[in-house]
Amino acid sequence: MATTQHYIWASGHFVLLVSALRYFLAWITFKSVSAWWYKACYAGALVSYAIVCQKSLGVPQPSLAYVRRAALDENVQYFLLAFFWWSSKPIAITLIPYTIFSLFHALTFTRTTLMPQFLPPGPPATAGGPPTPHPFAKKLQVWVKANYDPAMKAVAFTELVILLRVLLGGITFQNSLLSPIIYAHFLRQRWYQSQFTRDAIAYSTGRIETTIAGQQNPTLTRLWGQGKSLVQRWGGSNVAPAPPPTPRR
Repeated sequence: MATTQHYIWASGHFVLLVSALRYFLAWITFKSVSAWWYKACYAGALVSYAIVCQKSLGVPQPSLAYVRRAALDENVQYFLLAFFWWSSKPIAITLIPYTIFSLFHALTFTRTTLMPQFLPPGPPATAGGPPTPHPFAKKLQVWVKANYDPAMKAVAFTELVILLRVLLGGITFQNSLLSPIIYAHFLRQRWYQSQFTRDAIAYSTGRIETTIAGQQNPTLTRLWGQGKSLVQRWGGSNVAPAPPPTPRR
């Protein structure tokens, strides 16, 4: 049976989805929209991630061991990033990863908690066995399972595009210079914790190198090599081994 805390967690995801839908509809149709909807998206994310962080880490403790464990927890990382985006000037594309996560969590909550309250279960598969899920619930489960990995791949590539966006935004003063620094550190952690992120970076790097090789420009090749080496040295320094990933809620 779902607890009050579980309903609050789900409510955060539903608030994010509804607010993101309103914000994206205005964004893609080039209409003005209040920044309130952007703030509401991240407020929902903060509620949901705060509950997950508390469940996985327990009550915050003033100890170095707790801080280290929290720093390596991907839910904490997404919570802190959500707080940063919530307190910053709106950048619409940053909502996409959180919206995708919330979509899958909301669908799962609907299937496991809401549907059984309104849709009668099917007959037991075997005599004396438990009732089978309603056909709608079963179809929803199949859809979520089939589309989860492609969605996580889309998130990984979107997060790389966000880095490019905040880099260009920092150069053109559309966002703070702190944004690319914070986001680069976030992606550094994602590289160590997510196979999807590593695959997206490997694919993107390969495409860039293929394009540069086709230009046959020694200067460009040298600059790319130097930049790549610098990023690799920075990315591989002082990063503790990641613990087994915790489910993102």
